[in-house]
Amino acid sequence: MMKGRLRWFIVSLVALATIINYIDRGALGFLWPEISKDIGLTKTDYAIILNVFTFAYAFGQTLFGKIFDWVGTRLGFILSISVWSAATMLHAVASGLGSFAVFRGILGVSEAGNWPGATKANAEWFPIRERALAQGIFNSGAAIGGIISAPIIAYLFVFLDSWRATFIAVGALGFLWLIPWLILYKSGPESHPWLSAEERDYILTGQRNKDTDEVAEYAPTSGEILSRKESWGVILASFFIDPIWWLFVGWLPLYLSETYGFGVKEIGLYAWVPYVGAMFGAWFGGLLAQNRIKAGWSVNKSRKFVIGLGGLIMLVSLLMTMKAASPLFAVLLMAAILFGFQTSIGNIQTLPSDFYSGKSVGSLAGFAGTAAKLAVVGLNFLIPVITINSYAPAFAVGAALAILSVLSVWILCGNIHPLKPRTAKVA
Repeated sequence: MMKGRLRWFIVSLVALATIINYIDRGALGFLWPEISKDIGLTKTDYAIILNVFTFAYAFGQTLFGKIFDWVGTRLGFILSISVWSAATMLHAVASGLGSFAVFRGILGVSEAGNWPGATKANAEWFPIRERALAQGIFNSGAAIGGIISAPIIAYLFVFLDSWRATFIAVGALGFLWLIPWLILYKSGPESHPWLSAEERDYILTGQRNKDTDEVAEYAPTSGEILSRKESWGVILASFFIDPIWWLFVGWLPLYLSETYGFGVKEIGLYAWVPYVGAMFGAWFGGLLAQNRIKAGWSVNKSRKFVIGLGGLIMLVSLLMTMKAASPLFAVLLMAAILFGFQTSIGNIQTLPSDFYSGKSVGSLAGFAGTAAKLAVVGLNFLIPVITINSYAPAFAVGAALAILSVLSVWILCGNIHPLKPRTAKVA
């Protein structure tokens, strides 16, 4: 039986922040045809700006992972979304490669906080069996942001008749989000004044692993985290899987433009379709994991099964996309790819809270996020080189990454359960 609903309001608000996050970051790609024509920037300039953002985003993952563990979820989100919203609005005054790179860098550092922050909020507010679903709801915010950002940005561009004014409009959304966040998120579940005793007990007692009757209490230092193979399973899985998502977030508008000759309006008509698959995949992965745990499967078996299933869906769909004959078929296959991605990633992102206590969850999530974004940097440098004639080589790279991500979890994460400190060796 459901025990209150405050935790679902919390995760919904975090999902809304993620929607805004994706509208803000997506604006550059959708507006690039107009920006490049107005200022005279090239595809190589776009790759440079994208990588400045990604480098900053990689650094921001580790930075904000620590910040969230230091100051808590409430203040961490306030800092992150305030800075990224201001950075988005500053894009309106950019005049060339240098200024775009600076503002994009600020955006990257601050937007990165959304991910370790959400993972930490999930660990604090949800019992183990609901975490994959909660992470799926949060991750669906990225998908929904991808779905609605294309038509919203296209509409704003047409209505405002200015790419500069469009940046100001989308940047303002984050400041509006702060209002309900400040009202609703007063503290964690241990002391939140609006949380019923019944829901508080349901959350806290449900954080025990039913296979071992243990709660994750181990809160290691950064050095200890990086000394565990289980941590490296999470880090490498993120390293391999994240470029698949960013292949579409960063390059889908240019793929449609170069492959089919689309402009801003046509990109707006097609680019949202893959994110519908991502939205359903986020929910599916969370619900499937929850269903398997309720059915008696261990956390270990449930996580690995769902992650593997998502990897298989990605692999098959990426290989098929290499031969897509029309823009509609291509984006439908991409919807299947992102469905598989979100099926896997929601369960990968719950692993830090399966292994460690909340005091270290943000840190491991940050390390994994940094590794993931460094992989994306490599991909962004690679894409202009391997897509001179077609984007098929990029999809082949994605297929290999899907395999490696699943293997990282299956091989390195061992038996997924709360870890304990290593016992000191007696001389």
